[in-house]
Amino acid sequence: MKVSECMTRDVRVANPQETLQAAARTMADIDAGFLPVGENDRLIGIVTDRDIAIRAVGCGYASDAKIGDVMSREVRYCYADDDVSDILDMMAEQQIRRMPVVDGDKRLVGVVSIGDLVKDETRQTGEALCEIARPSSMHSQVI
Repeated sequence: MKVSECMTRDVRVANPQETLQAAARTMADIDAGFLPVGENDRLIGIVTDRDIAIRAVGCGYASDAKIGDVMSREVRYCYADDDVSDILDMMAEQQIRRMPVVDGDKRLVGVVSIGDLVKDETRQTGEALCEIARPSSMHSQVI
């Protein structure tokens, strides 16, 4: 199965100049803990609810601070025509729960999450989820 068959296509993209409060409000509105950040039609980062809590609030940023100040700039992404099993392996290895999906021109076309992939309920999905949930310092947010 290809990523395009299970990804979420309706994705809100935040601007790096938007405030942390606006990002949190958007996350609440769409019931997600993740927003791709784009500028000039290009994906430039990711902001998560954890980024807001740990990198922003934990470091004393005000709610009117900019998303660009706390977003993760290292973006791991996949292509819409990638095979789901390859992406599951990548998500497990990198301990990533969600991933932007881009087309051949690297334009954002969707997001795929472990929840999207669980619909297939394969053994590989379970193994990936175990690896993603494994304690690790890979994505440490220690201040």
